[in-house]
Amino acid sequence: MAISLIKDFKQKQKISLTPLLKKSIDLLQLSRFELIQKIENEIEANPFIEKEMFDGDSSDLNHVISDDFDFNIAATESLRESLINQINELGLNQKERKIALSIIDCLDEAGQLVEQIQDIEKMKGLEASHNDIEKVLVDIIQGLEPIGIGFRNFKECIKIQIDKKNIKDKIKNLCNKILFETPSSDLDFIKSELIEGGHLELDIDNAINEIKVCDLSPGLNYEKTNYIIPDLKIELKDKDIFVNFIADNFPAIKVDDDLIAQITNELKKKPNKELSEKIQDAKWLISSVKKRNDTVKKVGELVCNKQISFLGNNPLKINPLSNKDIANELNVHPSTVSRILRSKYIDTPKGIIPLKSLLVSSVSKTRDVTPLQLMELIESIIKNETKPKSDNKITLELNKRGFSLARRTITKYRKKLNISSTRIR
Repeated sequence: MAISLIKDFKQKQKISLTPLLKKSIDLLQLSRFELIQKIENEIEANPFIEKEMFDGDSSDLNHVISDDFDFNIAATESLRESLINQINELGLNQKERKIALSIIDCLDEAGQLVEQIQDIEKMKGLEASHNDIEKVLVDIIQGLEPIGIGFRNFKECIKIQIDKKNIKDKIKNLCNKILFETPSSDLDFIKSELIEGGHLELDIDNAINEIKVCDLSPGLNYEKTNYIIPDLKIELKDKDIFVNFIADNFPAIKVDDDLIAQITNELKKKPNKELSEKIQDAKWLISSVKKRNDTVKKVGELVCNKQISFLGNNPLKINPLSNKDIANELNVHPSTVSRILRSKYIDTPKGIIPLKSLLVSSVSKTRDVTPLQLMELIESIIKNETKPKSDNKITLELNKRGFSLARRTITKYRKKLNISSTRIR
């Protein structure tokens, strides 16, 4: 068989990560505090960038922090350091301490447990059962300061804080009933059901108010590595929600047109690559900062409009929402949304919370249902069963309602509820 050498041309499409594109991606990921620092540094290093001065402005970052910054948000020690110090003072045995430290490493900056108990159980060298980890989480971690730490969802976060509050037992019991024993997230419906059940309207209102004032991001009070400064603020008017970019104390910058015009004339006579790059960098930074802020606002508006009930007057109602959903709405890649959400915070009526905490994925491909909502459905079915139903029967019952779930999904969330299998029930 003869061998011949020929030229073979093929067309391929690929995206090259240019230095400018990489810089834009990096800028998109910055928190507000990091971005302000970068702008201040660029002003110092690039003579073609200048800050627009307005009445009452100060020219340095220290003014941004000191005059309009709540140092209660940026404490002197990190959340992790604080929790470890508290663990060291409890006199735990070696096994409990090892589990507690592993759980602490799985908390995000808001204090939420971001790993599943099953995943912590599989950690190399931990040698602890699901029940051991659950016990340490509930009995030890959730008893630490700040109150509410170690939660797995917003309802649990609220429950931890309610249980620690110095309020009447009947109000606490009502709060827990509202959180976990009512199938609906409609507060008006819940209220009417409780009144029919013999509870006083005043007690119900007090319980709902206690739920509403709970901090949904208790860990942010201990963030050390970066100052927590929100990019966005929510305003609620009647049934409408308005998301605004916080312009206060954000440096407004512009290019120095006079200096650029002067240098451009000089460059015609004597080209200078470094100066030309400085001019381009100045123009790029100004357009990129504006684009970054506009994009953050656009994503914030989309997220908040999806979660308007939760952010408004109903802490029980949070809708399924994922990076992919936002990406489809904005016609961008899900990884871009992930970068936008990184270290972005929003000032809400419930306090300052990470924007990404408002995203909850649906566990069903055919219907929007959050993990918490699915657990409530499973709990309701088991609570009302006359004869113990297997996970397979619960799956069939839910799938008849159009959920399209696998049996292993039901098993997973039943175990999360600490509900035994049919053999034990």
